[in-house]
Amino acid sequence: MRTQFTEKYNSLTFKEFLMSISPVNSEIHLVLDNAKYHHALLLQEFLERNPNIILEFLPPYSPELNPIERVCKLIRKSGTHNRYFPDVGELVFSLSEQFNRYSIPNDVLKRLCAMN
Repeated sequence: MRTQFTEKYNSLTFKEFLMSISPVNSEIHLVLDNAKYHHALLLQEFLERNPNIILEFLPPYSPELNPIERVCKLIRKSGTHNRYFPDVGELVFSLSEQFNRYSIPNDVLKRLCAMN
């Protein structure tokens, strides 16, 4: 699995991500929320040149359709709620531990990400 970190996420970094996954012969459908940078004019030319990348947008204000929202809620609850972090490094460490816990498919993830 490839991971990409950036200080700021915007239309430029989203375009860089799209360029990194640009397919050769197959379609890629990305299901996205409606963040402004997902709709940026900057992306139009790239997407026209790469018709195999298809952006699918969730309806506005629909966290129930985005399973990652449930996972993030659990990670925040178990990793950050009611805790004091003297510096950002300790916060990052705590969250990294939580993400690592769920980096392998398991029953908790299956239950959280089930679309009922």
